Amino acid sequence: MAPASPSAPVTTVGALIERLAERFAAAGLVFGHGTDNPWDEAVALVLGVTHLPDDQGVLNQRLPPAEQQQVELLAARRIDERIPLAYLLGSCRFAGRDFLIEPGVVIPRSPIGALLQSRLRPWLERDPGRIIDLCCGSGCLGIIAALAFPTASVVLVDLDPRALELARRNVALHRLEARVTLLQSDLFDGLPPGTWDLIVSNPPYVDGVDMASLPPEYHHEPSLGLAGGPDGLDLVARMLAALPQRLAAGGSFVCEVGASAPALLRRFPRTSFIWPDLPEGGEGVFILKGDP
Repeated sequence: MAPASPSAPVTTVGALIERLAERFAAAGLVFGHGTDNPWDEAVALVLGVTHLPDDQGVLNQRLPPAEQQQVELLAARRIDERIPLAYLLGSCRFAGRDFLIEPGVVIPRSPIGALLQSRLRPWLERDPGRIIDLCCGSGCLGIIAALAFPTASVVLVDLDPRALELARRNVALHRLEARVTLLQSDLFDGLPPGTWDLIVSNPPYVDGVDMASLPPEYHHEPSLGLAGGPDGLDLVARMLAALPQRLAAGGSFVCEVGASAPALLRRFPRTSFIWPDLPEGGEGVFILKGDP
């Protein structure tokens, strides 16, 4: 949605978005939970409250006072408390789909979502029959994978029961109960023997230095879902060690390590990581192929 005309009345959608964007910019907010600039954050807030479409045609639409008041209240909390917008709205848009979200669970934003939307082409030679999402959080990646590969069975795994309950609600929201199951486990440790054609994971990968300097917005998220140890690779290293027993022949492991990618390359210099171009931006997503 493009910026509104400066002459739009303050009671219209466009004028309210413009005013909020100016306030967000002046407040020095940090973005990264679904948007990356003040204008898009303002759009997401107004449309999240009003449920209007993201379309130029709504910019001159007048808002009822009650909806405008609700927007203003949430904007004040966003500025004063630095709460990520998804927590204030109770939902977010990710990879073209709506997901329920709540405090205590990391907000979906992984660039793996866009790769799954493209069905991991050209890196995936065949459609996977069995998929697992480790550290699933809200369940977003596993759900996007289930939608991308409609004949696959999918398992969502997390150690945190709160995250699993939210993931269960998101599975129901997308009507995937017949193909998506949920298991509480510390990575593969609590799972029965078996292999998967596609393993995806957005694990905690923030290293110790970066954890100590995170902006206030990120401190509203659970450290359990962010902190990856001194070099950010505590869980990633465990997953890599388990791959020979867990990744099917010719299968693929897709994992995000973000800014910990240089540490990964130093720690595993002989591993043949593939670093795909990310269609919607981001960094530090690798693919590993299982032996055929």
